Amino acid sequence: MMELDQDSWWMVGMSFLVALPCALLGVFLILRRMSLVGDAISHSALPGIVVAFAFVGDLSSPWLLVGAALAGLLVTFLIEQIHRHTRIKQDSAIGIAFTSLFALGLILIRVIIGDKVHLHQDMVLEGNLQHVAYAETVGVMGLDVPDSLIPAAVVAAGTVILMIIFYRVLTLSSFDSGLAASFGYKPAVVHYGMMAVISVVVVSAFEAVGAILVIALLILPGATAYLCTHRLKLLLVLSVLHALVSSVMGMYFSVWLNGKESAGVVVAGTGLFVLAWMFGPADGVVIKAVQRRNRKLDEV
Repeated sequence: MMELDQDSWWMVGMSFLVALPCALLGVFLILRRMSLVGDAISHSALPGIVVAFAFVGDLSSPWLLVGAALAGLLVTFLIEQIHRHTRIKQDSAIGIAFTSLFALGLILIRVIIGDKVHLHQDMVLEGNLQHVAYAETVGVMGLDVPDSLIPAAVVAAGTVILMIIFYRVLTLSSFDSGLAASFGYKPAVVHYGMMAVISVVVVSAFEAVGAILVIALLILPGATAYLCTHRLKLLLVLSVLHALVSSVMGMYFSVWLNGKESAGVVVAGTGLFVLAWMFGPADGVVIKAVQRRNRKLDEV
């Protein structure tokens, strides 16, 4: 059986730390029927990153996360305003908002950054998990850990903590915003807060998987879990399990095929989705066919 070296396992760890917060937030995006908003945020975060870089001049600065969060809030606001005050449907509003901001970001890269720094295509679109293997190491509990894992771990841990703290309000506002308001919560504040967190998570994933593949990490785990159960807590657990398994399987795929590691993670996640689509206990095609057959036999 093919074995992974230490660098590959560090890449597995990085992909899981990136996929974990995406999976948890993606569950609530799916429940809110807002999966495409994650797509919009992942692309519209680019101008926020560029503008923040114009002020700090450092691609590793945490202020880039702030710029991305503000850009995520901006695209969310634009989508709602276009949808609410015109006859344009939400899907069209999403397409208008995120493509416009993404195009603006590409122009700003040329105008503001230019040749000052090499903001390459891999970082913005495809990501590069291999940077973990070449990163400087720091001592953590007796282990030499690549320093690029630390920010990803902080974002993942922060997301998990926020999900635990705001689990009740997220659940209420996702299923019934009116009920949430009656309990004294503010659904609009929760909504924009969630969009800001998604923006930070998306940007933290850029270097590893890029703006394109992070969309899959936001949608695939939750969608796969939703085909297996409709119980929220179990849904969250299964989405995390999906993130873990796809990270490990994706690395094996990339080593076996000598392909892009981040793409391998998404392909593995897609394979898990197809299995759930066919055999998921809640909504699997095969399971539904068996249930229909059993009902017909009972009627006879």
